[in-house]
Amino acid sequence: MEQFLDAVWLESGLSDNTLAAYRRDLLLFAKWAYDRHVDPVSAPVQVVVDYIAHRTEQASARSAARSLSSLKRFYRYLVREKIIEGNPCVERGTPSLPRNLPRTLSEDEVLKLIQAPDITTPIGMRDRAMIETLYSTGMRASELVGLRVNQVDLVVGACKITGKGSKQRLVPLGEHAAEWIRAYMMEARDQILKQRISNDLFPGNRGKAMSRQGFWQKLNKYAMLSGISSTVSPHTLRHAFATHLLNYGADLRSVQMMLGHSNLSTTQIYTHVAQARIQKLHQAHHPRG
Repeated sequence: MEQFLDAVWLESGLSDNTLAAYRRDLLLFAKWAYDRHVDPVSAPVQVVVDYIAHRTEQASARSAARSLSSLKRFYRYLVREKIIEGNPCVERGTPSLPRNLPRTLSEDEVLKLIQAPDITTPIGMRDRAMIETLYSTGMRASELVGLRVNQVDLVVGACKITGKGSKQRLVPLGEHAAEWIRAYMMEARDQILKQRISNDLFPGNRGKAMSRQGFWQKLNKYAMLSGISSTVSPHTLRHAFATHLLNYGADLRSVQMMLGHSNLSTTQIYTHVAQARIQKLHQAHHPRG
């Protein structure tokens, strides 16, 4: 398994998060196979079929589809390296996934969330700058907490983001976000670092980059303070970024580039969000809606 992970990292430049997902999927399958006295490396087709059926029952269709995708790539590697002769996944189709509309926030809810941190404290100023940046750019949580000082150009008003697969993209940074980053760097960042040296734009209390989970917890706390009843994650703000852009007339291709989606079909789900909103407006305001 480790040889496989090293190989896909070298070949595809996968992120640490993607590699960790592959490792989790393969370890889950290995344990399931060993419990049934089956060698996961040479598992027959029926064992893979039974496992995917098991995953579909125990988890979501999305988790089952990801497990199958990991196994397919793993066995392709084993065939290529002549460790096994045939790929037991070659005939298996991917489980169909429900097309759920992503949870998003209204503009008023986003404003309340942005204004929730206590900006009289260094941590509050940092958190305000982080939320402003997240909503302004639509970047992923991992991209935000991993942002370095030299990736942000406050004069030009842009962020150079390193996304999945180490792919880089340039995303505009709105005026509000740029102003809050500038204020945070001038007034609060040094107080958080306490003479420690770091190139992380948004360091934590120990002078190192904040974890994705740590930022998620902070964001959820601010959502509760804002009176937002539903759970809010960094991805919720990413959804809001895309949906609000489309609501104000942005084209799908531009939104795709800013989100860092490699496939336009991934971005197209946001058109369904916008269409759902338009339909509600029509029903509410049209005399025969």
